[in-house]
Amino acid sequence: MGGTTKASAGVRLGGRSARVREAVLRAALELLEESEVSDLTVERLAGRAGVNKTTIYRRWRDLDGLIGDVLLQLGIQRVPIPDTGDFDRDLAELAESLREAITGQAGGKVMTALAVAATRSERAAEVLRGFLRERFKKAEIIVTRAVERGELPKNIDGIAVIETLGAPFYLRLLVTADPIDVTFSQRAAAAAAAAARAGVFRDGAPLVALS
Repeated sequence: MGGTTKASAGVRLGGRSARVREAVLRAALELLEESEVSDLTVERLAGRAGVNKTTIYRRWRDLDGLIGDVLLQLGIQRVPIPDTGDFDRDLAELAESLREAITGQAGGKVMTALAVAATRSERAAEVLRGFLRERFKKAEIIVTRAVERGELPKNIDGIAVIETLGAPFYLRLLVTADPIDVTFSQRAAAAAAAAARAGVFRDGAPLVALS
């Protein structure tokens, strides 16, 4: 998962280790697409990937950590950051990519499983937090470009804009289980865009006082 560029003495980057990791992650995705997370076991993974159980345990201390790596893999593959030259279209396309990722056969299962695991495993919680922070940070460029084009006010909190877009998706996925359809994703994008244009996320923006 990291950005290691140098191999320490006696450690070879890539090669068999990389192939084994890829085989296990691919096997986990296939099994999640075919069945429920509760059916995922080290034994089934080892059989599908063609490796020994001890090989899996050496690389991942538990299934929670492995599921975290699957989530990172899904995020890299399935949620591209759009650059259409238009803020509203960028948000709409990002929302649609997010919808497709978390409503896919494996995407929602992996996210839900890791959220549940995070309640009992600090490692799983760390993976989940890191994943969300990384995705929100990457998507922030959408806001930065919009500011540079003059579509949004300056001094805007780009992360807050992306969080506002993403939060409704995770609420439905992890809490309410309501449908996440195209209409929903476009409404979420439109709401985040309208709030951004209104200056809600601008540093020092006045907020409504509660009395």
